[in-house]
Amino acid sequence: MMAGIDFSTTSPSQIAQQLATSYVQDAQTLLNNQTQDATSTGKALTTLQSALQTFQSALTTLSGKKTVIQQTATFSNTAVANASANGTAQAGNYSFFVSQLASANQVLFQGLPASAAASGKLGISLGDGTSLNVDLSTLGSGGNFAPADLARAINQAAGNSGKVSASIVTVNGQAQLMLGAGNTGANSKITVDASLVGDAALKGALGAAPTQLVPPQDAVAWLGAENIGIKIQQASNTYTGISGVSINFTQAMTSGSAPVSLTVAADNSGTAKNVQSFVDAYNALKTQLDNLTDTGDAANNKSAAAFANDAGVRSLQSRLASLLRQSFNGQTLFQFGISADRNGTLSLNSSKLQTALAANPSGLDQLLGGSSGMLTGYQNYLNSWLGSVNGQIQQRQSSLSALQKVLGRRQDELSASYDSAYNRYLQQFSQLQALQTQMSQTTSSLSMLGN
Repeated sequence: MMAGIDFSTTSPSQIAQQLATSYVQDAQTLLNNQTQDATSTGKALTTLQSALQTFQSALTTLSGKKTVIQQTATFSNTAVANASANGTAQAGNYSFFVSQLASANQVLFQGLPASAAASGKLGISLGDGTSLNVDLSTLGSGGNFAPADLARAINQAAGNSGKVSASIVTVNGQAQLMLGAGNTGANSKITVDASLVGDAALKGALGAAPTQLVPPQDAVAWLGAENIGIKIQQASNTYTGISGVSINFTQAMTSGSAPVSLTVAADNSGTAKNVQSFVDAYNALKTQLDNLTDTGDAANNKSAAAFANDAGVRSLQSRLASLLRQSFNGQTLFQFGISADRNGTLSLNSSKLQTALAANPSGLDQLLGGSSGMLTGYQNYLNSWLGSVNGQIQQRQSSLSALQKVLGRRQDELSASYDSAYNRYLQQFSQLQALQTQMSQTTSSLSMLGN
């Protein structure tokens, strides 16, 4: 052995490293493979979870519409009003005459002093019964306050919460207090009580009649022609008296002019868009699942995906596909122009969808919506995977985390075994090197004596 090792070209540490590596190599290779598989599985689980959550989010958005059927609401003159409609709106035609728009009261108090004594109280009330009280004695510093301090105190008054907004407007070097009601309507009328204000100059400015910048008034419109139809008077410019329709009045009309018309009709493209969003979301999920369960191609050096042999994920694929073929409330997807190719990818035929809707207007909502519709069926199944407590994703991640901890401990143990073997071999071959050196020196000495 001594003759077979040349320590002039190979150090004991190199030999120890080679032997220690060989000692743990088989175990390290197995552990590396297990760690790599766990890492791949973790990444695949994250991808699966994200794909399922994205699909679930799309379903939630669609379910939130209450109805997949879309309707349009269009005014003949969009300067006077605009409208929107949801799927519960019924098709029809309506006429409106807008006499006046609702407005929020806005007033201006002029002649405010640049500095006022911090004493007394200011009262502000609205026509709806709102009452605010501002303690002026707490404002400013040194016993005086500026107009900006007053506006700030009004905005921050207890119970205000945006019901009255105050700001200081400077005109020709003179500070003026502008108050505006937060809501529109006749009840937005602002009244100021300055009787308890301590500073005489401020009391005079706030006690005088303010300049009315915007009057407090209700919206007045007629369903039908002016002064002939049904009068609508309300505090807001938004009218929701027609089921499923929201109308926003934007401009008063000249007395005597013809009413504007509102048409509520089916929005075929909007309905198709809703259905297409389901098709797209399903296809996106299917693509991810296909990638995660790809069996690979050994001939082309393509490895199998992380879930290629995972029975649970395969079952997930099967369940998602089977729900497509089921009947919900007597309806199926394929009746509404949705079909699947031989690979299971969905597509929508908009013409067939419109034909089916014409024949059965409520059928699509019966299929997708409600507690017994397809969307709910998918949501319930997805919860079994995405549930935060007992969902399969959560359980798998917990198991994987436990496995990775075990693999980490095994790696620590294997590293310790390597270090132990390395130190043992290093000691042995260091001793061998010393012995070899000593013998070489002895041989050299003997040779010299022989000469």
